[in-house]
This record gives sequence, C-alpha cells and structure tokens, in this order.
Amino acid sequence: MNINQEQLIIFQSVMETGSFSAAARKLGKVPSAVSMSIANLEIDLNLNLFERKGREPVPTPQAHVLYEKSAQLLIEMNQWKQHAFALSTGLESALNIVIVSELLHTHWVDYIRLIEQKFPTLQINIISAPQEDALAMLLDQSAQLAFMFEREHLDHREQFVEIKKEALVAVAANEHCLAQLDQVSFKDLVQQRQIVVASRDSKIKPELLFSKQYWRTDNHHSACMMILGELGWGVL
Repeated sequence: MNINQEQLIIFQSVMETGSFSAAARKLGKVPSAVSMSIANLEIDLNLNLFERKGREPVPTPQAHVLYEKSAQLLIEMNQWKQHAFALSTGLESALNIVIVSELLHTHWVDYIRLIEQKFPTLQINIISAPQEDALAMLLDQSAQLAFMFEREHLDHREQFVEIKKEALVAVAANEHCLAQLDQVSFKDLVQQRQIVVASRDSKIKPELLFSKQYWRTDNHHSACMMILGELGWGVL
C-alpha cells in the first residue's frame, strides 16, 4: 500500500464537492486525473470508495469512515513537513524561555502566543528564575530567550529588545515598622532588612539589593510570604 498526500487531498476534495469534475476545478486538474487518482487509491486500499451508477459518484460507507480520518491525517502530514523544513533550515526543535520571577505577573503569555502562531510545531519550555540565574542560563545557552530587566551593561553575547516598561515598588506589610512612618526615605529602607529574590548561588550578588541586611529567596511567592510575615521589605 502506497498512499501519498496528493491522493488524500483529491479524495477529500471529491467527498466535499460531490463530483470528480467539481474536485478537478477546485484543485486545478482535469477530471480524468482526479478519476484516475481515485481509481488508483481504491486499488491500493482494496476498497470500493464510490459507486459510479449515476451522473455523480456516491461515496460508500467505507469512504465516509476514511474521510473522517483523512482531515486529521493531512494536518499531521503538513505539520510533519513544517517540522522537517524547520530542522533543515537550522531552526531549533525546542525553545527554552526563562521568565524573571518578578515579571511572572505581566502579560508575557501574549509574546509566547506570537511565537506559537509563527512556529506551531516548535516545542516551547517555560522556566522561571531570578534575574541573575536567567542571565546565566542565556550565557550558557540552556535558554535561548529571556524576559528580564534591562541592565546598564550588556554582555557582548546578548541582544536586547525593549518590550515594555515595568515599575518596581518597595513594599512592606501594614504592621512593619516602615509602614508606621509618615514618609519613607531611602535611608530608612537601607536600615531595614530587605527580602530579595535572588540566585541560589550565594556568591552572586542580587541586582535589586539596597539594604545593608538582607534575606534571599529564589521564588517571588516566597518573597511575598516573607514580606507579609513582617520579616522585611522587598521590591516587587
């Protein structure tokens, strides 16, 4: 049995248009080519797909069953071709994207959707990490894209595109001593413990560090819980 994509497309067109001649017009072929293709398909399948007693071919029950399967099969064949083309042109088969923890609340999914629409067969893996770890993943190529904060100095291996602006706000629990002040100065902040979302590697200094004393976590949810627990203030 040797079924090709063109035979399936012709079979699908005959089923949808109701005749060999209408399918031929739709596909830009002569009716005899369509008729021959269906005849060869019937030989390959050892099935009678159409009754040819009247003016127009009448699909058999077997043809209806195969028609339901042919649409999905054609989609899968097209996806297979797209995937093979992407591989042949050097595109990645998978894309690792790291989202900086403090940016998880933003509409980053909108940008992932744009990638998915252009490359539907691409496998996308989403990872969340602190800013310092996200940068390390980019540089060691364990991630190919990152949604992260702009830095004053870029590594020569990076390319940066500004997507949007995001405001960072220093916050504390209502019961924290900073919240009792009428006005909070930078001097007040640096004297109090800061909760920092940072790399697990304690040798790496957090970028958003201001206080003299700080506790660190690699997860922004943990940072929120610690701030709400009056253990310190943080930048969120």
